[in-house]
Amino acid sequence: MKRLIERGLMFGNLIRISSPALVERYNRALKQLTGKTTRLKSFHVDISGYSPEVGDSLKDHLYLNEGGCNRQFILLTSEQKTAPLLNAQFSTSRGILRQFIDENEAQLFALTARDAVAGELLNSVYAVDNPVKLFDIRDVKIEADTTEAHVKSAEELAGKIEQFRREDNAWWDDVLIAQMIGLAKKTGDVTRAPLRLKKASFRQDNFWTKHFDGMYIFRTMEHPAAICAGDKTKLGKLPISYTFDFQDRNEIAIFLELNDLVEPIVKARGVDAAAILQQKMDFIVIDVAAAKGEDLTKATPRDIRSLTRKYASALPEEFHGLAALLRWAQSGAGWPKITSDHPAYFYTLRSKPHADRDLVNMLLSALTPLDIRQLFICHKERFYHSYSGLA
Repeated sequence: MKRLIERGLMFGNLIRISSPALVERYNRALKQLTGKTTRLKSFHVDISGYSPEVGDSLKDHLYLNEGGCNRQFILLTSEQKTAPLLNAQFSTSRGILRQFIDENEAQLFALTARDAVAGELLNSVYAVDNPVKLFDIRDVKIEADTTEAHVKSAEELAGKIEQFRREDNAWWDDVLIAQMIGLAKKTGDVTRAPLRLKKASFRQDNFWTKHFDGMYIFRTMEHPAAICAGDKTKLGKLPISYTFDFQDRNEIAIFLELNDLVEPIVKARGVDAAAILQQKMDFIVIDVAAAKGEDLTKATPRDIRSLTRKYASALPEEFHGLAALLRWAQSGAGWPKITSDHPAYFYTLRSKPHADRDLVNMLLSALTPLDIRQLFICHKERFYHSYSGLA
């Protein structure tokens, strides 16, 4: 994993926190959310405020996500919106946090200028100890405030200002005026610079979860299904029409086709299908050559072609199926019949443009583990898991 970190392929684009003021604010928020603090003087955080270094020091990498269900977050700067989400338990979490920051960026800029913003992604489920509970998750709401409750105080002040304007005798209400002055010292002029975060609520209908070895839940489709990376028989009866696992290749192919979710790469518009197919084949060759002990540190396209010839007899059916499709795309050879039974089948597909495109590409990348580049782009959690198992 160290090589991934050194090359920026893991923990890349995190936000460095080294200012004593920001570290102190982080500790205040961390104490409020978890009851813990860190002695580190500098560290990096992701979009949710999770830090790998803090996780190491606390010996708890779920310190902001106990139970992996309702993720807590700490915002020190709106710049965190560009950072990745590490240790993701749900595919929707980063998008929800990014949208929340985008919709409240001006307010968060003002709030984080004086304090950390701490919050939580809330749903109606507080523990996922049974796969059935995943289907109870429908809406995710965000609650957030500074550690000194500036947002709550601003709402309270706004209410008292309205009361002052509404009541005829408010000028003689010394208690009300004193309360307004006290709150204004903390919040500033909320009539000119409102400290109000939009009430955020997000639907979570179709999603991937890391729980139970990984599940892809599609419940708004015309033909809904749950697709499991692990053994479906261990999950019991689920409240959805169909449940498949990765051994059910034909059923998954039919599910994708019936719901019009995918298209062949060679028929997709605006892409160089031949180049994509060649790249998939190259990664398969690299995988085989690496297993044979070849040094691929500075391998060029010519080197890969040489390795293809050298290990032609050892290349898997995935390679040969893609090669047949490439010959059709480049030279008009006969159309290869690659059905869902063929190991190359899912390698030939990509998601169509629709609301669940990223989720479908995530599923396809899990079904095509030899395309390591696609796995890295579309499913980093599974990529890191696969990489950690390499010798």
